Amino acid sequence: MKILVVDDEADVQPLFLQRFRKEIRGHEFEFDFAMSGEEALSYMEQKHSEVVLILSDINMPGMSGLDLLSKIRHDYDAPPPVVMMITAYGDEESHRQAIENGANDFLTKPLDFDLLKQKLKTVIL
Repeated sequence: MKILVVDDEADVQPLFLQRFRKEIRGHEFEFDFAMSGEEALSYMEQKHSEVVLILSDINMPGMSGLDLLSKIRHDYDAPPPVVMMITAYGDEESHRQAIENGANDFLTKPLDFDLLKQKLKTVIL
């Protein structure tokens, strides 16, 4: 399953590659990374048919994760990717906006990688 991780923090990529190395080696998951909402949209223009799931931070400079979510829901509906939003702020307003904009799930930082793995495996099935 191809997963696009969208986050402006540079340490996210090595962290995901380390935490999911067994699943990556076993070809359960394949990760690609975008550092911004704009970069994620460029990626989606070229590879949207490959992406099964998007994990996006909400708070990023430029295009927010909520803006990105709205564009993805508007532009990519066949088949729609699963979108999980991630935020350092577990506030109700961000959660409400994410769900209203079509997010499939909502996670808070610091990420619980065991929980994330469980959630990702339910998407595969």
